[in-house]
Amino acid sequence: MSHVESELKSQPECWVRAAGEAAVHGAVLPAAGERTAVVGCGTSWFMAQAVAALREQAGQGETDAFAASEFPHGRSYDRVVALTRSGTTTEVLDLLGRLKGHTRTVAITADPRTPVMEAADDVVVLDYADEKSVVQTRFATTALTLLRAHLGLHSDAVVADARTALAEPLPEGLVDCTQFTFLGRGWSVGLANEAGLKMREASLAWTEAYPAMEYRHGPISVTTSGTATWMLGEAPEGLAQQVRDTGALWVGGGLDPLAELVRAQRLAVAVAAARGLDPDQPRHLTRSVILTTP
Repeated sequence: MSHVESELKSQPECWVRAAGEAAVHGAVLPAAGERTAVVGCGTSWFMAQAVAALREQAGQGETDAFAASEFPHGRSYDRVVALTRSGTTTEVLDLLGRLKGHTRTVAITADPRTPVMEAADDVVVLDYADEKSVVQTRFATTALTLLRAHLGLHSDAVVADARTALAEPLPEGLVDCTQFTFLGRGWSVGLANEAGLKMREASLAWTEAYPAMEYRHGPISVTTSGTATWMLGEAPEGLAQQVRDTGALWVGGGLDPLAELVRAQRLAVAVAAARGLDPDQPRHLTRSVILTTP
């Protein structure tokens, strides 16, 4: 069993622990009404998108999400939350350094032996969700669960759905598809982006991701027999039939969107296996992106 496969299977237990710790970390996480930015790179950026949408939908305050390298330094925030599994990502550390002494920062990381411990004003360590794999699964979803629980939006049903996502077989014919499109609405748009990234990283698959209502404004034109369209969350009325009319495989998201992401992670591993690829050895990728200057 690959590292990534083993780690993704441990997610329900990680989520239970993170949800239980949310109150303990509440003092350093954004308070209601604080103007907040959530930043990250790669997978962490997509989790930031989900968190920002959840927080605003919950009425907790204006919340933006940025790739760390694209943070708008002309804007003012009460708190910046940085998601970084490794604690060594160059863009995140550079941003935290620039914000030091001006904006309160909190980093959520998996490794307490890294520079982020000094770079951020406050740190939440989820070391039990750390990973050996390059491809992120459980750290990202555990960090999101922590923040979701902090907002009062986590429940036991989410964990139950995750266990269902791990136990039920993938839809017949899905692994054989040649192109995959993931769709979301609201906070699940970030999850759709992440599902697409997992497929590209682990299985070199042709994947795309869109807000569900935007899918019909052009992207549906490449949908045909041999492709799959997967909805994370409730689909807009009529969309499932429109996809089926193209000849493509429609995958409805009947579980909590975060549990649907677990299903997509499983698909990435399954497609990698079908193509003779090792998901623990993604092409051109490393566990952390550390940039050097000449």
